[in-house]
Amino acid sequence: MSRIAYYRVSTLDQSIESQRVALSQGHHIDREFMDEGVSGAVLAAERPGFRALLDYIREGDTLHVYAVDRLGRDAIDVQTTIRSLITRGVVVEIRGLGRIAKGVGELIIAVLAQVADMERQRIRERTTAGREVARKALELTGKTHRGKVSLGRPVRYDPEVVREWRMKHSASIRETAEHFDLSDSTVKRYCFTPPTAT
Repeated sequence: MSRIAYYRVSTLDQSIESQRVALSQGHHIDREFMDEGVSGAVLAAERPGFRALLDYIREGDTLHVYAVDRLGRDAIDVQTTIRSLITRGVVVEIRGLGRIAKGVGELIIAVLAQVADMERQRIRERTTAGREVARKALELTGKTHRGKVSLGRPVRYDPEVVREWRMKHSASIRETAEHFDLSDSTVKRYCFTPPTAT
């Protein structure tokens, strides 16, 4: 019987470390699976790390997860994933909720997954509304309502310059980050995201 942890972050900018620290407190984790840079909009079973987890996990194992939304794209996917694991004899333990069992546990997950869906929809609506306000302000004044001169994240360095420097010097991610005074995640994004066609 193994203790297994699953972590997911949506972008390469994010780190699984906070999830790892939270799940390892009080537990020895035997095996870890992760999906980094995988959107929550992807079904759980279609994520490479989660697919590998499903191939590995066995009856009697315990799966530790940071939050309900790590287990699926939406309320239906979360419920399907948990039901499938429980049916296979896997114990599902969610940080802050404890062990999820058949019956009442599944009902609680159904409600929580639905609430998470509603919150994601509200976030999308607020983000869309904020973008529209910023776009209009930019068109009228040349700056967004927050005083920025463009939409989106400002680029400190041309990603191509960072990629070329790293290749020329055979530098690690850390060395490149230190040279340009960038975060490791930004260097990863610059170096491993394909350039957009112009």
